[in-house]
Amino acid sequence: MVPLHRWLPEAHVEAPTAGSVLLAGVLLKLGAYGFRRWTLPFFPEASSYYSPWVLTLSLIARIYTSLTTLRQVDFKKIIAYSSVAHMSMITLALFSLNDLALTASIWMVLSHGIVSPAMFRCVGVIYDRYHTKLLKYLGGTASTMPLFSTFFFRFSLGHMALPLFPNFIAEFLTICGLFQSHTWAFLVSCTGMVRAAAYTLWTYARVVHGLPKASSIQQTADLCRREFWVFMPLLALCVWFGVFPTTVLDSLMNSVSVWNLLLTNW
Repeated sequence: MVPLHRWLPEAHVEAPTAGSVLLAGVLLKLGAYGFRRWTLPFFPEASSYYSPWVLTLSLIARIYTSLTTLRQVDFKKIIAYSSVAHMSMITLALFSLNDLALTASIWMVLSHGIVSPAMFRCVGVIYDRYHTKLLKYLGGTASTMPLFSTFFFRFSLGHMALPLFPNFIAEFLTICGLFQSHTWAFLVSCTGMVRAAAYTLWTYARVVHGLPKASSIQQTADLCRREFWVFMPLLALCVWFGVFPTTVLDSLMNSVSVWNLLLTNW
């Protein structure tokens, strides 16, 4: 979170694609797990006392990282800064301290663990062919790599939380939970969704549309069979959890309700 976020974009940029996928899909979730598993149940009074401060820091992180993402020129840094923004949504949901928001935080962990690695995998495909991540050298993949552009379009829709994708359900439940307990945080967080759509569409337009910037790029090969079957399970999970979220949400809501009951009795 801001202001302790500077290591994450640099780590993503310097790491290979597999390292970025593991960092976004697994390691970033350990902080959310620690809050959910240890901080909230073991220190309920402290969590309630400090929740306004954590919510304030989360809103600052959401706004600051979204605006910073709009200024980036490196494809990988854009996805990295957007991960910081999504992590701030998780802490917003966790410290709202109601059933709906806690369920949304767990669902956001799950959805971000699918969509964000897919976006980093898209960056890896581009870097393997162009040997650069700077947006000013990219463009025109709609004509040179139509299959990749299709996958990238689907993951971009999920990344900016459009309906029929799991991120939409996570953010919708988060703002509903915020509305129940902290109306001021709800109003501020809604603006972050607009900025997320702005930097996602801006990035997609720079990578996919336009003309190739160099003659060598016009000879770029589309996805190979290995890359295609790496993307397909991620896309299938996005579609499945976006269309049939109750397969997981029902069990999450039951567990959150049981946890609150035990916490109240304790």
